[in-house]
Amino acid sequence: MMDIQTWTFIIVGLTFALYIGIAIWSRAASTKDFYVAGGGVSPLANGLATAADWMSAASFLGMAGIIAFSGYDGSVYLMGWTGGYVLLALLLAPYLRKFGKFTVPDFIGDRYYSNVARTVAVIAALFVSFTYVAGQMRGVGVVFSRFLDVEVNTGVFIGMAVVLFYAFLGGMKGITYTQVAQYCVLIFAFMVPAIFISLMATGNPVPQIGFGSTGSDGVYLLDKLDGLMTELGFTAYTDGSKAKIDVFFITAALMLGTAGLPHVIIRFFTVPKVKDARKSAGYALLFIAILYTTAPAIAVFARTNLMETVQDTPYQEIPAWFTKWEDTGLIAWTDKNDDGKIQYLPGTAINGKKPEFIETRGLLGQRVIRNASTSPNELYIDRDITVLANPEIAGLPNWVIALVAAGGLAAALSTAAGLLLVISTSISHDLIKKQFAKNMSDRKELLIARISAFFAVIVAGYFGINPPGFVASVVALAFGLAASSFFPAIVMGIFSKRMNREGAISGMVAGLAITTYYIARFKLGWIGNPETSTADDWWFGISPEGFGTLGMLVNFVVAIAVSHFFPAPPQDVQEIVENIRIPSGVGEAQGH
Repeated sequence: MMDIQTWTFIIVGLTFALYIGIAIWSRAASTKDFYVAGGGVSPLANGLATAADWMSAASFLGMAGIIAFSGYDGSVYLMGWTGGYVLLALLLAPYLRKFGKFTVPDFIGDRYYSNVARTVAVIAALFVSFTYVAGQMRGVGVVFSRFLDVEVNTGVFIGMAVVLFYAFLGGMKGITYTQVAQYCVLIFAFMVPAIFISLMATGNPVPQIGFGSTGSDGVYLLDKLDGLMTELGFTAYTDGSKAKIDVFFITAALMLGTAGLPHVIIRFFTVPKVKDARKSAGYALLFIAILYTTAPAIAVFARTNLMETVQDTPYQEIPAWFTKWEDTGLIAWTDKNDDGKIQYLPGTAINGKKPEFIETRGLLGQRVIRNASTSPNELYIDRDITVLANPEIAGLPNWVIALVAAGGLAAALSTAAGLLLVISTSISHDLIKKQFAKNMSDRKELLIARISAFFAVIVAGYFGINPPGFVASVVALAFGLAASSFFPAIVMGIFSKRMNREGAISGMVAGLAITTYYIARFKLGWIGNPETSTADDWWFGISPEGFGTLGMLVNFVVAIAVSHFFPAPPQDVQEIVENIRIPSGVGEAQGH
């Protein structure tokens, strides 16, 4: 029987060959191909690609991990990201598609008749995209470090090379059809082990039903997990410990940030007509729901299996999967009481063979040391390995374990490609062509876009090697930045004829500035002393992951207040705003 590494080489190698083959077949010949895949993608294909673009490493790897380790508190990610996509599909996507611009900065620049507004939007897009891509590259490194027996950094380099190839060659056209294939890979990889484990744990093949069912002992699985956790001193899995205000603000930041994510919004420009944008949004929602309704089940299965497997188990009898993950540094054990058994208890595991548990790296590479803990907990587990390790913990066949690795890579690389495209088009189209070289040829613009993609990959790789936290929490910061900068400008650009450039620019700058400051202070340790900053220091009890909601409110207030001191937009701009809100059959027929 082939081992896990051999299976991984085969499955990952085949999927990578597929992605590269699609990139060669669909290479971009024009800027329209590079930016919006020629505008001729079918709604079904675009729905699949949008789902893959949307379901990043944060969804595939990070979300189930956060829910598994946070229980009820982790549901904010599930609610925020699901609700956010509905908000985007219903409130913004059709209107933006009717406006007919390639990118979010392009929409903001034209709607607010200002290159300054366009530049601020470019800066915001780069902030959001680079923060988001850090999470994807960390996900790539986590997968490679375990399943291909390479260093995390080496794994990031391999991922950089692959994503650069098909983003560089095909642009949006190559990325779109690659993402269709990546969705098929990631959803199959996510569902197969979930069905296996649900059958093993409850006898029910439907994970969404299985995790609420009884096991072979007749006890409801959630009751069993609650009992295991409270017995060891953890908060019950189904109880929440977060303050209600923080739950609300994080959920809102994730929802509103979704509606302002440039790499998702741009997908709605790849279809021929406005009605196709609506159709593709509906398809994408269906495809996304498959994974999002399964993630809570995987979280429950993983946490239950983990606690039953490791608690009070002599280290000499621990299964092989544990030692394999130990080699990556993403799981580690320190025998604090010298009994030779693993004690998995509340608190931080420190002082042992892996002292880096209490050390993280900020975006600029600086050391951030967390407060030392004297807890009796002996086990460190990186949340981002939950989905990857789950099939091994459950004893599933090696090919299933390798398939999950391929799915994790598909999820991370599909989103990373979309983000890199946003970065490259923001620089080549919105910054250089629109402002400095308006007569630039199509060919030269395409070259600059590809050069921008190359440098963007270099920066993304750095962030992947020095991420500011776990995948899902890093991505949550990007959503907060998007909520505080783009969301108000887009909403008021569509629904308010009175909003002028001065108001929009002031609002974006204020929202982005205060949110960036807050994240830098309380999450990254760039401002103040991170060793002495605690949740008690948060403003109004709002965590950095949820502060984007407050930043968004600041944006709205500043924008509305400033707009009243300056003239209304020109009449032609007001007519455009009026037009994009009217579902005109003529406009649809013409593809406007």
